[in-house]
Formats: sequence, C-alpha cells, structure tokens
Amino acid sequence: MTDREQYRPGPASGAQVRKDGEKWTLILVRELRHSPEKVWQALTEPAHLREWAPFDADGSLGTVGTTVKLTTVGAPTARVTETRVTRADAPEMLEYTWGDFDMRWELEAFGGGTRLTLWTNIGRRFIAMGAAGWHICFDVLERLLAGEPIGRIVGPEAMKFGGWQRLNAEYAKQFGIETPSGPPRAAQKS
Repeated sequence: MTDREQYRPGPASGAQVRKDGEKWTLILVRELRHSPEKVWQALTEPAHLREWAPFDADGSLGTVGTTVKLTTVGAPTARVTETRVTRADAPEMLEYTWGDFDMRWELEAFGGGTRLTLWTNIGRRFIAMGAAGWHICFDVLERLLAGEPIGRIVGPEAMKFGGWQRLNAEYAKQFGIETPSGPPRAAQKS
C-alpha cells in the first residue's frame, strides 16, 4: 500500500464559522510542525501549491500587487480567475481572492512550528463541505512539509474519498447545519 492509500484524515477539528449579516466566514486552524518560513513557501510558490492546494498558480503569491492566475483543480470545467495579492507580510499574513472567495492566511510561530489560520468567505450550504475539503488539503500540506508527499486530494476526487464523507458529516454536526444527504434539521430535533 502507498502512503496515499493508507492516509485517513483525523476527526473534524480546528474549524469555526462566523456570520456577519449575510456573509459567512469559514475559519480553519491547523498547527504544523514546520517553521513559518517553510509554511509561507508552501502557501505562495506554484511548485508547492501544485502538491496540496485546490488550485494551481501561474506565479508566486508572495508579493503585494502581483497578479496571478489561479486555476481550480479537479473541477468539471477548469475555472481560471485572476487574482491580485493584496497583502503579503512574509511569513505572517497573506491575502488575495480566489474567484469569489476572500482568502486570508495567518501564520504564527507556535511551539517550534506554525499555527496556520485560513479565513475564507463561503456560502452557508457549502460550509461543511469546504471545511472537509480544506481539512484534507491541510493534511496533505503537512505531509508535503514533512517530506512525505502523498499528492493533492481535491475536488470530486476528494469527495469520493471515504474520509471526506465522514468529515463533511462531522463538520455539519459541529456547525449545526444539515448535510445535503441528511434529514432536515427540524426532523433531527423531534
């Protein structure tokens, strides 16, 4: 068995949701055993992003004002969006948009490693799915940083992955929302 075949995501954790008016924000926190500088490189450099992120970048995301094309990976139709890096305070803060999503990455030195926090806006009905997908991306990122890459698991491939279904259900329960295949919330209370 390969490392990829043996990979099983851990339980849903490190995620929360905030609502501000009609806007929903998914916040994911992961503690990584690697320096902020190493994590920064993985968040900004195209060769590293190709190993774990749900998009490819045609240039570095590490410089304010840079315009980069981001191409969604694994989508039925390739979606290419142009983004402009609005903040790049290496190795602490990175901000840009990915299509309609505002992406804010915070890196904080923590216990010899990095506490990585992703803030992204998301449609309410996709919150659990997004948390499950990013959870798997962060697991793949951790293995990449450890020198044990398993290749990215994103899009429809991630959704077919057994661990994704479990994570989607666990995050939905944590956030108090229904999963697309679950019973209506009112039925759960009776």
